[in-house]
Amino acid sequence: MKNFLLYSAPRMLGVPRWMSRLVMLVVLATSFSHLWAGTLTGRVIRVSDGDTITVLDESFQQHKVRLQGIDAPESRQAFGNVSKRGLADLVAGRQVEVRFNKEDRYGRLLGVVFEGGQDVNLEMVTRGLAWHYMFYQRDQSVLDRQRYALAQQQAREAGIGLWRDAQPTPPWDFRRQGE
Repeated sequence: MKNFLLYSAPRMLGVPRWMSRLVMLVVLATSFSHLWAGTLTGRVIRVSDGDTITVLDESFQQHKVRLQGIDAPESRQAFGNVSKRGLADLVAGRQVEVRFNKEDRYGRLLGVVFEGGQDVNLEMVTRGLAWHYMFYQRDQSVLDRQRYALAQQQAREAGIGLWRDAQPTPPWDFRRQGE
């Protein structure tokens, strides 16, 4: 029955078979996670703020990493130090894997950090320590966009972390105000 609906329903609606197959391929392609440009493994030696770390690889080279898909409060912003401590609790001194696909304009790798198989970027949003950075959501897979958005919604509804404040100021607005 499933195959009948999959192949027959579009034809019954007058959609050519090639077009329905093309649509299916596009949907499948956008559903998968990113094809990462690279993977970095190493120990976190510095937590700069709630969305930036430094990783030391096995050849003792340091890599600055900006956590992709999130934006944490700035250091001088309300909740900035709490966010930084939260990220430090998750990764400081630990071995991590960073899946990255590009660098930002400051030369930092943009990637998703995993510690013990856990998506640290998502965990920061889940704990109310960072926002899902919607402005750059196109850099995320469809699945990650949904997961991060849901995590933020749940944190906000539960009033945890930065969501304890009735009107938390997003970091992008704080930066625009000149800090």
